[in-house]
Amino acid sequence: MSLRELTTDDARAVQRIYSSASVLHLPRAAMEGTEAQRFVERAVRCARETPRTHHVLGIDMNGDLLGIIKLNRTSTNGKLSYILRDDAWGCGVATAAVTELLVLAFGVLGLPVVTAKHHADNAASGRVLVKAGFSRTETTGGFVHYAAEPGSADRPRLGLSRCSTVVPAGMRTIPIPTKGRQ
Repeated sequence: MSLRELTTDDARAVQRIYSSASVLHLPRAAMEGTEAQRFVERAVRCARETPRTHHVLGIDMNGDLLGIIKLNRTSTNGKLSYILRDDAWGCGVATAAVTELLVLAFGVLGLPVVTAKHHADNAASGRVLVKAGFSRTETTGGFVHYAAEPGSADRPRLGLSRCSTVVPAGMRTIPIPTKGRQ
């Protein structure tokens, strides 16, 4: 698994990521083709901004875009969010991506705190955040809020070893490495 910048060629994959199953707990509908193209164009523009305040990155597994992870910088902190294709759920991909993004947030950008939230009905996202080093801070407005600080992601967590495969676009099977962080 790697995080990478989006390109204009990613619009179809982004549309598949923002499917009706994946947006079930989000205040939005599934993404249409034109919206996906605008989303990718905006992400490409954000990558060129100086200073950069929005990191919109693809979660890539062997050339297959499985999800999107975002880090929006405020004046002092960061806000993290992510979304995965539904066929990539439960395999440790989200935990690995969140952990990797925290390396950018704390190590490269020097942020003191990164926050995240999930819909109260989406307990799986809460487990992802906790495994990546976040601590629960509060529940308000139907959302559970979390925060992470430098060093909080240094403890052991699950790797990508819980699933043997992900079935990506084109229905080809890609093995997921069995050697993850343990």
